[in-house]
Amino acid sequence: MKLNIQDTFNQELPADPNRNNTRRQVEGACYSFVTPKKTAKPQLVHVAEEVASMIGLSEEDTQSAAFLEVFSGNKVLEGTDPYAMCYGGHQFGHWAGQLGDGRAINLMEVVHQDLRWTLQLKGAGETPYSRSADGLAVLRSSIREHLCSEAMHHLGVPTTRSLSLILSGDQVLRDMMYDGNSAYEPGAIVCRVAPSFIRFGNFQIFAARQDSATMQRLADYTIKHFYPKIQLGNREAYVQFFEAVAQRTLKMIVHWQRVGFVHGVMNTDNLSILGLTIDYGPYGWLEGYDPDWTPNTTDRQFRRYRFGQQAEIALWNLYQLANALYPLIEDTKPLESALEAFKENYQQAYLQMMREKLGLQEALADDNGLIAKLETNLQLTETDMTIFFRNLSKVGKTSEIAEGDAFLAPVREAFYHPEELEDGVLDKWREWFGFYVARLSVETISDEERKEAMNKTNPKYVLRNYMAQLAIDAATAGDYRLVNDLYELLKKPYAEQVDQEKWFAKRPEWARDKVGCSMLSCSS
Repeated sequence: MKLNIQDTFNQELPADPNRNNTRRQVEGACYSFVTPKKTAKPQLVHVAEEVASMIGLSEEDTQSAAFLEVFSGNKVLEGTDPYAMCYGGHQFGHWAGQLGDGRAINLMEVVHQDLRWTLQLKGAGETPYSRSADGLAVLRSSIREHLCSEAMHHLGVPTTRSLSLILSGDQVLRDMMYDGNSAYEPGAIVCRVAPSFIRFGNFQIFAARQDSATMQRLADYTIKHFYPKIQLGNREAYVQFFEAVAQRTLKMIVHWQRVGFVHGVMNTDNLSILGLTIDYGPYGWLEGYDPDWTPNTTDRQFRRYRFGQQAEIALWNLYQLANALYPLIEDTKPLESALEAFKENYQQAYLQMMREKLGLQEALADDNGLIAKLETNLQLTETDMTIFFRNLSKVGKTSEIAEGDAFLAPVREAFYHPEELEDGVLDKWREWFGFYVARLSVETISDEERKEAMNKTNPKYVLRNYMAQLAIDAATAGDYRLVNDLYELLKKPYAEQVDQEKWFAKRPEWARDKVGCSMLSCSS
C-alpha cells in the first residue's frame, strides 16, 4: 500500500512543543502531535472504493492487512506525524473557549492526480483537546457519518468524504440520550477525507487569545493552499479570503435546503473554512416539511439550528469569523459589505434553487409568491418533502385542476394523513396547483424536458434516519449487508432504481418517535 504523502499543515504551521497526551490549554500553536490509540481487534466493516481510488489506493490495497492497521490507528506510517488541531468556537451561540480535535486525529496529507487530501481518523483515541471525554466513537454514530458523507457527495452537496468504517473491537461506554442510562456499545473508527479540516473556530481561538501573529500564519497557509487565486501580501487578501469563504458557505447552505438536510449542530467549530459539510452528528432529513424541525434533542427547546434558520445561523457564524479576522484587516467596511452581500445573494440563490425544484427556467416576478404559498401549503398537513418534489414533476402544462381531489394524484403519496385533505386545506392546494399549471404554460420547454431537469434537482433517495437506524441495528447484530446496500443505493440518488422502490417511501410509523430515527443527540 503506497500513498503519495506530502504533509503541509504540520510542516508549515507552529506546533505545540509538548508531546505529552494530556488535556491542557494549548497556546501559540495550531496543533498538537498525538498518536492514535491501538485497538483490540480491528475489523473492516465497509470501504468506499471510490474514495480509495481518489487518494491513490486500489481495491487490493483496501483489502490488505496494512490498510486495516493504518486506518484503525494501529500503525503510524513511516514519515508521518499525526496531530490534532487546536480551535475554539461558539456552541449554541455561546463562546466555549478552546475545543479542538477531541476525537479526531489527522494522519497525513496525500496528493493524487494533483489533488490534496487530508486523512483524518474519528474515534481513534484521546488528544490534548478531549477534555473529559475518551476520544472514541461508537458504531452507531460511525455508520451514520460514513453513509451520510458519501450520500451527500452523490447528491451534489459540498462535503467531507468517508474512506472507511472499521470496528475497533473495543466496547465504548455512552449515555446515548444524556438521561443517565449509560451502556456499552461497539467502538468504531471512520476515516474522513477532505482537502482540509480547518474550521471557523481555528481562527477564532487565536482572535480570542489576541494572537494575531499565529492567526495570520494560519490565514496565509489556508489562502496559499486552498484559495490560491488570492494574492498574498496585503490586507485586501484577507478581505477576499473572507468573501470567498462566505460564498462557499452560502452555496453549501442552499444545497442543504434543496435536499432537506438539517445539520443539527451548526456551532462555529462545525463550519468548514472550505464550505464543506463537516461533522455529521445529530443530523436529519426532513420527513414532513417543517421549517422548525431539528433532529438534535439538545436543541429541542430553542430550535436554534432548525431547518428554516440554517441560512441565518450561517450568517451569524460568518459574523464571528469576520470578528476573528478583523485584526488582519483593521477595517469593518469590507467585512460588513461581504456580510450584506451574503444576505442578498442568499435570497437570490434560494429563489433560483426553488425555481429549479419546481422546473421553472424562466424568471418571473411572481415566482416568490408562488414559492411562499407552496411552503405554507406544505405545512397544512404533514407532507413528505422528498416525495412531494420528486413526484411534482408528473404535473404538466395540461393537467386539469377540477373539483374533487383528483388533481392531487401525482403527489398524493407524499401526504402522511390524506384524510386531512378536505375543505379549506384542499381548496388551498387546488388554488396553488392552478397557479402552478398556469405558470408552467409560460415555459418554453416540454413537460418531458422539464421532468428530466426536475429529477436532476429533486432526489428520489436520501438517507432518512430510519434507514440509517435499520443499518445500525443490523450491524450491531453483526450483519453489515445493509450498510453496503444503502451505500450503493445512495450513490445514485437521482436515478429511478426501480428495484429499490421500497426506499422511496414515507417514514414508517414505528420510526416516528424511535430513538435514532426522530430523537438524536450529540452522543457518539
